[in-house]
Amino acid sequence: MLNLIPHWIGGQRAERHTDRYGDVFNPATGERTARVGFATSTVVDEAVAVAQKAFQSWRSVSLARRSRILFAFREQIERRKEELARILTLEHGKVLSDALGEVSRGLEVIEFVCGAPQLLKGAFSENVSTDVDSYSIRQPLGVVAGITPFNFPAMVPMWMYPVAIACGNTFVLKPSERDPSSSLFCAELLAAAGLPEGVFNIVQGDKEAVDRILEHPDIRAVSFVGSTPIARTIYQTGTAHGKRVQALGGAKNHMIVLPDADMELAADAAVSAAYGSAGERCMAISVLVAVGSAGDALVPRLRERIRKLRVGPGTEASSEMGPLITRAHRDRVASYVDSGLSDGARLIEDGRTLNVPGHGNGFFLGPCLFDQVRPEMALYRDEIFGPVFSIVRVASYPEAMELLRKNPYANGVALFTNDGGAARRFQNEVEVGMVGINVPIPVPMAYYSFGGWKQSLFGDSHVYGTEGIHFYTRGKVITSRWPDPQHRGVDLGFPQNR
Repeated sequence: MLNLIPHWIGGQRAERHTDRYGDVFNPATGERTARVGFATSTVVDEAVAVAQKAFQSWRSVSLARRSRILFAFREQIERRKEELARILTLEHGKVLSDALGEVSRGLEVIEFVCGAPQLLKGAFSENVSTDVDSYSIRQPLGVVAGITPFNFPAMVPMWMYPVAIACGNTFVLKPSERDPSSSLFCAELLAAAGLPEGVFNIVQGDKEAVDRILEHPDIRAVSFVGSTPIARTIYQTGTAHGKRVQALGGAKNHMIVLPDADMELAADAAVSAAYGSAGERCMAISVLVAVGSAGDALVPRLRERIRKLRVGPGTEASSEMGPLITRAHRDRVASYVDSGLSDGARLIEDGRTLNVPGHGNGFFLGPCLFDQVRPEMALYRDEIFGPVFSIVRVASYPEAMELLRKNPYANGVALFTNDGGAARRFQNEVEVGMVGINVPIPVPMAYYSFGGWKQSLFGDSHVYGTEGIHFYTRGKVITSRWPDPQHRGVDLGFPQNR
């Protein structure tokens, strides 16, 4: 009998009857390791009702207590991060070092919202009129929800629920059905940290659960990370039902290399950013734009590094790149190699020939590298989400910028150069949400916010950081006049936060 991965409702694991299930695999072996029961609309309704009830008391919990609970959760994650990383590796396939990096970046958001008392401060103006004061406060929305992808099953939910909970909301998470166990692990750590029952809930599922979340009248806001077509649908459906929505979509991240760049640094960065996590990152570099002579300088350096990469099971310490999430996705990514060859691109490294000894049934695809890619090719147009890296050659900086301007995605971009003037000009004029200068994956720290432009974001709020705080709260302005206060009596006790 396969292990059944349940929901989390009201502070405990919750199995509910269903006639629909999904399979969870170990991508390194191809073995089916568990089943996950898909929530019906009734189960979603139950989770929302529990969260709605919990909100009535959680919204009034002091900022001091919320911060203590989140700090205790941070300590729980820190102590057990190796366990969490192993869960990620077994269900997603990424190597352990990458999984630990994912946990660490999620921890940064938890640490950021431990400062909720500072983040939720309003403003005060005395005597806006005679004996009249005016001040602003921010208040929680109520029940909010997150719908998260398979590629960062721990980190991306941590971009959402710690921020929402710190602001006084309750949360319903619908994680990816491909690797759902890490969310349950975190739910148990939240409970151990002292989070009251019903403040954080998980419903496992597929489209039926998502549709009910988007339609449910008691869910006030929805956060989403995934592909652009789904992000657009999430945004349109959620807003049509009166919800706030932040929907982060797909990406086609470019790395522009000018001829004056440090080519050794650029080659290291390109290989790391293109093939880390087998390319299954929304911030992966998938296109290298080589300006002028940069292409001839980079190609041999890229090949040298690619041929040294160690591809294998994520649980083995020697592995630098693991398998893809499913066999179907592996085959889809490999099909782009076929289409690239048909379209006339030059295949320099062919990862389809990779053989991982003892893991013939795993979902492995080795690093693939194409040169002479043109913008009209599917290799360039589509978000492949795998270890297929393209080089586009252009003659000048303006030509590289025109490529970026025409691209419908605008998530992240990197420029490699030793020219400070060129870098300053680039960061000023490029129309992309996250920019790296000699940094290939410019994921912001937790005290900034993550998000793209154009078709990489639907809605006007990025996730975490100060924009996350504002997304999960709404403002209220009070104008007040009071008579002289009455005497309250003597109290020699030291004032305390309660």
